[in-house]
Amino acid sequence: MSRTWYRRLLLSYFPIFLLTVTILIFTSFVFVNDISRQETKKADRTASRYLVDNVDRAVREAEMSVLQTVEETPAYKAYFHEPEGGGTANVYAIARSLRSVIDSSVYIESAYLYDKEKKSVVTQSGLSEVEGFSDESWLARIDAGDLAPGWQPLREYVSGLSTQPVRVLTINKDMPLPFGSEGVLVINVKMSAIERLVDNMVNEQLSFMIVTNANGEAIYQAHAESGDGRQTLNELRLERLGWTFSSGIKSGSLFGWVSVISYLWVAIAVGTVVCAILYLIYITRRNYKPVQVIMNRIEAHQIRTQDHGEARTDELKLIDGVLESLIHHTKDYEQKSRENERLQRSRLFSDLLRGERTEQAAERLEVLSPLGSVSASSRFAVVVHEIDRYENVFRDRYTRGDQNTLKFALMNVFQELARSSGLQAWAEWIGSDRLAVIFLAEEEDSQLTETLRVLAGNYRTWAKDHLRLSLCCGIGPIVRGAENIRISYEAAESVIRHKLLLSGDIVLANAEDSSPQLLETYKYLQTIAELVKQFRMSNSQWREQLDKLFGEFERDFVQDEAIRSLIQALLEMLGREVAVMSEGLQEALSDGRTTEFEHRLLEADTLTEVKSMLADYLTDLFRLYVSVSETKSYRAMVNEMKTYIEENFANPDLSLKHLSDRFQISGKYASYLFKTEFDMKFVDFLTQLRMKEAERLLLESDCPLQDIALQVGYANAITFGRVFKRISGITPGDYRRQNRGLSPFET
Repeated sequence: MSRTWYRRLLLSYFPIFLLTVTILIFTSFVFVNDISRQETKKADRTASRYLVDNVDRAVREAEMSVLQTVEETPAYKAYFHEPEGGGTANVYAIARSLRSVIDSSVYIESAYLYDKEKKSVVTQSGLSEVEGFSDESWLARIDAGDLAPGWQPLREYVSGLSTQPVRVLTINKDMPLPFGSEGVLVINVKMSAIERLVDNMVNEQLSFMIVTNANGEAIYQAHAESGDGRQTLNELRLERLGWTFSSGIKSGSLFGWVSVISYLWVAIAVGTVVCAILYLIYITRRNYKPVQVIMNRIEAHQIRTQDHGEARTDELKLIDGVLESLIHHTKDYEQKSRENERLQRSRLFSDLLRGERTEQAAERLEVLSPLGSVSASSRFAVVVHEIDRYENVFRDRYTRGDQNTLKFALMNVFQELARSSGLQAWAEWIGSDRLAVIFLAEEEDSQLTETLRVLAGNYRTWAKDHLRLSLCCGIGPIVRGAENIRISYEAAESVIRHKLLLSGDIVLANAEDSSPQLLETYKYLQTIAELVKQFRMSNSQWREQLDKLFGEFERDFVQDEAIRSLIQALLEMLGREVAVMSEGLQEALSDGRTTEFEHRLLEADTLTEVKSMLADYLTDLFRLYVSVSETKSYRAMVNEMKTYIEENFANPDLSLKHLSDRFQISGKYASYLFKTEFDMKFVDFLTQLRMKEAERLLLESDCPLQDIALQVGYANAITFGRVFKRISGITPGDYRRQNRGLSPFET
């Protein structure tokens, strides 16, 4: 019997084993070429993407190095804003900066600044007229309006130092930055440097690269010889230049590589078969012994039973305990499998809303979601419900366990209401206060949208009547295909984020609402700064700035969170400007008071309420500020300080400490008052007075520079000369020579 079981095990394994190995080998031969080609394509795409990124980085760095130099060099702005371009100093500074940036970059062929009004060009060599300039035809096209700002197609360019044309990429930037129209900054990038970069990154033995422009014309070929049987694998586009990079593997190398892998695979398969046969024999011999022990025990038990006259016992009963244990473990496995299925369902819901891993989304929805009859062309809509005042009404009122119970009830009630309306819905909590629902559309768009609006109204009424909770709802547009569910969700979430600007608790969103908008914070901060300035000057026009600020909120459709953040910035800026005036203002603008006011703003339902509350708060604060300002009469003190400075600016010991001792106030407060009233630092005002007197003495007297320095409050001529050059741009001696004989009015 033992040998019989051994043969059974051995003969049972062998047919399945041989069939599996045979199928594996033949299947491997069928798919090995395709797998190798796919892997080759992936590797080539990765390398090509890296090459395209390097090309993009190279041209971007060349552009940014010039623009950074322009931004950091004041001479560029002065060249367009000052009369006659600010003189030769600005021209020399611009030429020097252009020469420096060209020398420091291996990609920049040349760069020059073109003044449209003066018809002049500033290059690294200096100033020249347009007529006769080596790139005069290009400037003519700029004047004619044929060339828009930005990167231009590849062209041939002849520099002033060479007669041979070179291929360059040109970018035109309007000057002064960022949106000026007085001139143009032209940057020419060497095509040869880009070609070297491409050559260095393309393996000439295995691959090739062809670069084409927007018209499909080849502008460069790297290791692509005609007649070599090449095959294009990937095409990548560089949007910045409008180029298309076509890459592939040369056929001879590709097939050789595939052949090597095929032979390697066959060798591995043969080795696997041999090892499997040996392993199968070993396992069969080892595992057959426990079976032999079991069968021996069964036979011994049957013999003992027959000796006692008992009926023959079925041998399966002998392993009943083992089966029970197996059933118990199976139940545990099934429970874990159901938990894993719930986790996969939740992950699928999150992926659909975010637009991630949407491959085969319809099949996954059919398997995991409660939605039925889902296809690739099915239409969906997303609805987002949010609990109003979640922190004050829901989280503080209920315990953690009660919150989970209520959320579970809210989700089930919504699904029941949707089912009673004949809709297929899938609801999941996506946050502590937000419930998202995916609907499968089976009706016409207009009819389904109206049905969703009615359903949201019934759900909101139920939550208010039974749970005393207020809900707001955003209904997204209907989209086709599971991969576009993200668009509907983002649109619904967008209207939820604009509750202050949108009227009503149920809002229908459009597809355009899903597009994220860039918040231009600096624009609002400028309005806030002007409001604070008018407030600080005790000017009631701060109310006009407040109206302007809220008008911008409505016009730009700003999110609720951004509005509250900007209001917080307004209060902080106001606190820094006026809190120093008195203890009452410090208390009114303290962190505790402003935090309390911000909590009150959270209770507002509309932007009008927010504006009314903020206007009332600022009005009370303005009255307190005006009363403090009138009580202290600081304007008279500031005017007296100004008069004293104008009379004693030649005193070398004049400083903030001197003023504080003179007027019995702190130096910090004196600086604050001076900056507040005249919008100028004390040091700048003092320097301006001294330089004005120095210019007069340089023009009207023959005094040495040392005497003039002493007369305007400097201890020596070196310090005086350094300050004069920093303010005027030239040394005192040059100023006297250039302006000697001119009247004071012309000076």
